[in-house]
Amino acid sequence: MALKEKFTEADWPMVLEAPMLAGLAITAADPGGLIGAVQESAAMAGSLKDASAGTLAAEVAEAYKTSEGRSAAMDGVKALVKGKKPPEITDAAIARLSEILGVVKTTAPEEAGAFSEFLIDTATRTAEAAKEGGFLGFGGEAVSEAEKKTLADLQTALGGTAGV
Repeated sequence: MALKEKFTEADWPMVLEAPMLAGLAITAADPGGLIGAVQESAAMAGSLKDASAGTLAAEVAEAYKTSEGRSAAMDGVKALVKGKKPPEITDAAIARLSEILGVVKTTAPEEAGAFSEFLIDTATRTAEAAKEGGFLGFGGEAVSEAEKKTLADLQTALGGTAGV
């Protein structure tokens, strides 16, 4: 049985939102320019590409290969962020990720720990993808204070550990 089959029709789209929300929480914590946003998006995609076979993260990554999967994830994310400013988006994304992990713990408890770590890894990769506060690629810091705080908040919400 595919892990997807364990989830209800209402819960599966929420699970699909999770990687986008993990990256979005970081991006909204310290919004940079266009190049930084592209680098951070690429980091999110790389995290999906590297998901271990046979895991919930891999099934989510597989779903992203279909227009239906991407649309389901995007629709939920768009609804969550509509009308919100970046700090509110970060808070809403973290709260939603905590809710999603609760669904995973109930529905596929054997996957919860690995999925939590996958989401924290996705957020960490996103935070490390672009320097913040520099000029033309010089100076700045790899992970801003706002991103570090958001990573810590995510780790608390998801019960995981990851270092930056």
